[in-house]
Amino acid sequence: MIKAEGIHKTFEDFTALDNITCNISDGCIYGMVGSNGAGKSTFLRVLSGIYKPDKGCAYIDDEPIYENPKVKDNIVFVSDELFFLPGATMSKMADFYSSIYDRFNYDRFLKLAELFELNIKKPIANFSKGMKRQASIILALSTRAKYMFFDETFDGLDPVMRNLVKKLICNDVAEYDTTVIVTSHSLRELEDICDHLALLHKGGLVLDSDVLELKTTQFKVQIAFRGIFGKTKFEGLNITRYRQEGSVANMIVNGDREETINYLRAMNPVILDVLPLTLEEVFTYEMESLGYEFNDSVEVELN
Repeated sequence: MIKAEGIHKTFEDFTALDNITCNISDGCIYGMVGSNGAGKSTFLRVLSGIYKPDKGCAYIDDEPIYENPKVKDNIVFVSDELFFLPGATMSKMADFYSSIYDRFNYDRFLKLAELFELNIKKPIANFSKGMKRQASIILALSTRAKYMFFDETFDGLDPVMRNLVKKLICNDVAEYDTTVIVTSHSLRELEDICDHLALLHKGGLVLDSDVLELKTTQFKVQIAFRGIFGKTKFEGLNITRYRQEGSVANMIVNGDREETINYLRAMNPVILDVLPLTLEEVFTYEMESLGYEFNDSVEVELN
């Protein structure tokens, strides 16, 4: 298990991470969403042992990560800023990776290179941006590392390649109990692959929840009555958003869906519709309920 306890990291007068605390279970795909500058890359660098937190500590299986070669041998980090040795081919990079990772699987490397149709003898410098991204993914997956961290990995990949990479990641999690963290500025890129999602904003972790729980514990309710009523009629519900026009009320409710339906049906409404929220709506309403305000540029990036 990965544990982050009170992680705080600053660069001069800029706070990149502000008291981040979370637990990431083994064998899960943990998605972290946030706009550019939210702290996603810094967090992954802390978990990879590249950065030392100013305060707090990051652990894997209760062992500190920073300056711990035993732990770091089980981690592979694919940065948004891709790095390859000068003049290297994929074949030479495979040799480099195999000198670092004892479990590097050269057979898998060759199969993945063939699957992605990449020439392992061609200088990577001559690859397109998307091909370079694919090369970094192939090398990471070939390490057989127990913990894989991907920073904005789907950026630069076409839809076919994105789906292929997601399938390969899911297979590794299912077959080898790999723990994966994927960051993105786009919720849509992560919602179909992750079983846990977190939201970083201005260095703070403002939401951290199981995807199934997010989808099932919040829902939209439209309800109407013949007589006069107001929000006080629903004091037994945990309402996070409420709007009423005449005899029709629309609300966002947090709680057990069946219990809520039974509670409202007992009021004998004229109209009662209960609909699920999309993850985008869940994130938006959760952030608003926590008192966070986002400008249009951030909302676009999260959509």
